Amino acid sequence: MKQLLLVFLFVFNYSCVNAQEQYINHSKIKEDLNKIIGDLETNYVYLNEKGIDLNCIRDYYNSQIKHIKTEEETVLLFEYLLDEFYDSHLILNTNRSSSYRLSSPIYTSIKNDKFLVSSVWKTQILGVVPQIIDAEIIAINGVGFSEAIEQFPSYCNDKNNAVTREWIANKVLAGQYNRPRILTLKLKNKKEFTLDLDKIKLRAEPYFLTSKTINGVGVIRINNSLGKDNLVKEFDRALNNLIDAKGLIIDLRNTVDGGNSYVARGIMGRFITESRPYQKHLFLEKSKSNPAVNPVITRSWVEYVEPRGETYTKPVFVLVGRWTGSMGEGLAIGFEGMERAEIIGSEMEKLAGGVSSFSFKNQTYGYRISTEKLFHINGTARELYVPTYFVNQSLTDKDEVLEKGIKLINNLK
Repeated sequence: MKQLLLVFLFVFNYSCVNAQEQYINHSKIKEDLNKIIGDLETNYVYLNEKGIDLNCIRDYYNSQIKHIKTEEETVLLFEYLLDEFYDSHLILNTNRSSSYRLSSPIYTSIKNDKFLVSSVWKTQILGVVPQIIDAEIIAINGVGFSEAIEQFPSYCNDKNNAVTREWIANKVLAGQYNRPRILTLKLKNKKEFTLDLDKIKLRAEPYFLTSKTINGVGVIRINNSLGKDNLVKEFDRALNNLIDAKGLIIDLRNTVDGGNSYVARGIMGRFITESRPYQKHLFLEKSKSNPAVNPVITRSWVEYVEPRGETYTKPVFVLVGRWTGSMGEGLAIGFEGMERAEIIGSEMEKLAGGVSSFSFKNQTYGYRISTEKLFHINGTARELYVPTYFVNQSLTDKDEVLEKGIKLINNLK
């Protein structure tokens, strides 16, 4: 009897503790919902361009709070809210098993109302890459691809808008961490092909960069390390070893996570002999004393790079693609803005603006919002930039972008 009583007390105590752990305070979630919406309304510099009705956001997500039963569902509420703005720079600083990944090893574009594979992350994929460029995406996990887009958990954005629809399509390809991503493709020869994205293995890069010489041309490849301050000294070492190369290629096609301007300016400083402008900033400044009455004032400035170390003076080409993100994009337009390199490749990640971090009142994680716009020195918005030497990927068994760079250097007199 005593043992039975002990078992009962243990089960009772465990149930109480578990219940406490699972307790969801809807009032605090509502308070945090108002906080994130207020921050978007006040600070999100692209709010007007996005055309999202904040009243719809406020009403819909408030209506969902009463259904939340777990901490994971709380995270997803805020994640899906940010997804309404179809902007990959708006993210939570956390994720859960049901969260959507931030990217996929393939990219789809809309052409003639069809979703075609337009880019494959060839440089980062291990093994043989199937020839799927221009293949039509028919279905994912047995669900028609257009239907999967309609099922994507956003409510207030317009899924018929081409820009929004393409963004959601690539979010569907990124997929949820806890679900498979098995694609049904129709190849150019009209045959159907099944591709399991989770069986594609990406190269693990142990070093911040790799460098080599190809027929007298130096090649430095940045390995998603633009956020690591120590990259600057590693870049210095690599560049010093290639200082006599007849031309240099800087490969930014694996900078998917972006980085910081300390590293970017450190790299660019090795290619100039005088102070040079590399990007323009713009943000909307609101009155601190009475923002409801006083006008919004536009504030902008041009950022410069200063020379440092031994200058590399020979031709430079920068390689970019769909997995060149944020500071990688800034580095590319910066090199061109300084008139020290020409850019080769496709569109980049199109991560708009510079981000700032914000906090909830009650959650242990925060979120990032774009608070300033960034521009090429020529006035082009960074997210709209298209490389001077545009390369439309057509093959997965050749590195067409690198080949173009080497050819251009070899053709220089």
